[in-house]
Amino acid sequence: MARAMRVLAIALVLGLAAPVLAQQPPTQREVEESLTCQCGCGLTVHACNHIQCGSGEPIKKEIAERLARGESKDQILDAFTQKFGEKVLSSPTFQGFNWLAWVTPFAALLVAGTILSVVIRRRARATAAGLVPAPADRAPPGTDALRARLARELADLERES
Repeated sequence: MARAMRVLAIALVLGLAAPVLAQQPPTQREVEESLTCQCGCGLTVHACNHIQCGSGEPIKKEIAERLARGESKDQILDAFTQKFGEKVLSSPTFQGFNWLAWVTPFAALLVAGTILSVVIRRRARATAAGLVPAPADRAPPGTDALRARLARELADLERES
């Protein structure tokens, strides 16, 4: 009974704290990590390593100004998307054709795993049923003739020495 009360109390506290945590203003770094630098480096605005980057530094300054005005992360990202296009976002959105960028890697792993498991199961069943002999059981063609020749040549060597 006491344990159930504790679990209920924790759930209540987390339920009340979740909206408060969700309403926290975004940090400068959080917004910078969501945007790709437009200098061509391919890094986020926060990670751009060009000294005095002509693209990253003005974007950082604009982000700071917008955060000081109290704009939300979504508002800031929308403003930069309107300014530079969707390419400025560091990760694709779930809208339109972009959902494929999120789904494709997982689908490819699922398909590859399924094919691999089917192939392994079929191979295991065939080996267990005796349809495919184990590699150790198979002798290459002509092995008996080669062993006889080796025995003759070793016997000849022993006689010569």
